[in-house]
Amino acid sequence: MEKRIRGLDSAFRIPHSAFETDIAALSITALKGVGPKLKDKLARLGLDTVQDVLFHLPFRYQDRTRLRPIGGLVPGQEAVVVAQVELADIVYRGRRSLVVRVADGTGHLILRFFHFSAAQKENLTRGRTLKLFGEAREGPMGLEIVHPEYELIGEGASPKADEHLTPVYPATTGLHQLSLRKLTQKALDGYLEHIPEWLPQEILAPLKLPTLQEALAYVHRPPPGAPVQTLEAGTHPAQQRLAFEEMLAFHLSLKRLRARMQRHAAPKLDGAGKLTQALLHSLPFAPTGAQRRVIGEIARDLGQPYPMQRLVQGDVGSGKTLVAAAACLTAIESGFQAAVMAPTELLAEQHRHNFTRWLAPLGIEAALLSGKLNARSRRAALAGVREGRARLAVGTHALFQDEVEFEKLGLIVVDEQHRFGVHQRLLLREKGGRDGMLPHQLIMTATPIPRTLAQSVYADLDVSVIDELPPGRKPVDTVVLPEARRAEVVARVRAACLAGRQAYWVCPLIEESEALELQTATDTAAALSQALPELKVALVHGRLKPQQKAQIMAAFKEGGVHLLVATTVIEVGVDVPNATLMIVENAERLGLSQLHQLRGRVGRGAQQSACVLMYAAPLSEAARARLTAMRTTNDGFEIARRDLEMRGPGEVLGTRQTGERQFHIADLLRDQALLPHIERAAAVLLERYPRHVAPIVRRWLGTKESYGEV
Repeated sequence: MEKRIRGLDSAFRIPHSAFETDIAALSITALKGVGPKLKDKLARLGLDTVQDVLFHLPFRYQDRTRLRPIGGLVPGQEAVVVAQVELADIVYRGRRSLVVRVADGTGHLILRFFHFSAAQKENLTRGRTLKLFGEAREGPMGLEIVHPEYELIGEGASPKADEHLTPVYPATTGLHQLSLRKLTQKALDGYLEHIPEWLPQEILAPLKLPTLQEALAYVHRPPPGAPVQTLEAGTHPAQQRLAFEEMLAFHLSLKRLRARMQRHAAPKLDGAGKLTQALLHSLPFAPTGAQRRVIGEIARDLGQPYPMQRLVQGDVGSGKTLVAAAACLTAIESGFQAAVMAPTELLAEQHRHNFTRWLAPLGIEAALLSGKLNARSRRAALAGVREGRARLAVGTHALFQDEVEFEKLGLIVVDEQHRFGVHQRLLLREKGGRDGMLPHQLIMTATPIPRTLAQSVYADLDVSVIDELPPGRKPVDTVVLPEARRAEVVARVRAACLAGRQAYWVCPLIEESEALELQTATDTAAALSQALPELKVALVHGRLKPQQKAQIMAAFKEGGVHLLVATTVIEVGVDVPNATLMIVENAERLGLSQLHQLRGRVGRGAQQSACVLMYAAPLSEAARARLTAMRTTNDGFEIARRDLEMRGPGEVLGTRQTGERQFHIADLLRDQALLPHIERAAAVLLERYPRHVAPIVRRWLGTKESYGEV
């Protein structure tokens, strides 16, 4: 660091933990000038304590460390100028404004105010000296600055440039940057030295990271000449120090939660495995080596007396459902029930269909619980689950409604975990909490996460990867075509279906409106029926009753429907090996992982399959990058890596549904080089400085730590 904080010893010191708690809880009203009104405004930014102010970081900086002559200004330049008022007048040209002309001997500059008071005009009299800051731009009377920040300079005073870069903070309505800067300065002056350093030098020194106090002082008040681009990119060592501790806190939190979960009791599901073997022997295909490996890993976990917390990652079509079925059979053979939660009605119905097909020959009943069951079917399903006749319950979020009671729940399977908020998973887990025991939990996702990221984000979970596709699967050919070539695409659909194959035609979400999406799909189905009279065209969407959807999907699966027009409800779970062509309209509107999921609906048989991504021009750069990625790779992990680069890792934890931001300062993509060091730092702290772990977690996560327990 360029400048040491006064009185701060570089040696690691152990602070008084009670004082650290005081700083973390000290109300923002401890800062002079913060009354009830200002407190409410600051609360909108999440600033409730003095510590919150210190960790509310600038997102950009202004260089006010040099005074610039007016004659040297160019349009688009931000500058500090000292000049004298020549005239001030109210102008009614289009919009009422206060126009002030100032000069400094090298040139003239216009200051324009659209919001002003009479007192303000009276102060800006001829001959007054101003120190002002703003961005120069071309105006009708030459260079001008609109609403500059300024201060009046007293007679005989010598205005100076600032001693540090000027921070620009995230703000809210009614809260000026000047107020935030003054507030931050009070927090720095009065409380920075009391912020405890919980990381020892043996962690910081090898990474060449500053202490916490040094980092906060630098980020809030960078010295002249500080690398602004580096700071605004978030890669300066001072910012990396803060990001490092925040990611470390998150990692430690998950480690602690893992240890805490292992202190809970869970039923030992250690059946002989006869049901699983019977299932595998009944299949018309042999499970892959990866499937067998993961089934074995899960079986070992289920035999432990504490709750399994395992994540299974597998690309679309890798066979995660079979792995889940084997886990459920282990629970059932051990005398317990299993629950499978899916994010959509269609996927829940697909799972119920697959599980019934596999498990009914073994004498096992699977109940479906979804929001669209009629009253009679719902009562029957609830009774079956409550009385234990239904050893397996499959459903959507309807599974964790109050009226759902399990006789003896031993295993929860959560499919496409990122679609559920953490509170929903917690509610389901609590349904199994009997006799002081918690159910085991298996989490599945077809959205692969790069290994280093998974190790950090899922530190509370064991991770299994199904990294092998069933034999005979061929990569799907992907082409990207403009909407103008629709006639060619329709001809391709006709040829494929007349050759005995089937096709999907997907109409994605339009302007976040389910009604518009449905209308678009309905219109498309009608147009395709007219264009392809020789084919049987059907439409499926989210508003159909479960029975209607089931009938249409069954007809499609049995070959009675050639072309299935659908909204994105078919994104996951649909398995029709004879469907070899996927058309996605307005593909530029969809995210990379969603496109990959849709493409995964074809290529499930031995025939060569294709995916046509149609787009409406012009394409944005981001949309072009997504479509290019889809065209160039079928690898789910590579798709995930590119998706992470484009969108960021905001949905990794499932916290987006709760309204929580996963990280305040850190960025998993930008800061991923820190991840291996975080694992080592966590090991050092847990082994040598265990009493420092709780304050670090509390500083960054507060009450959010419980999320990891779901």
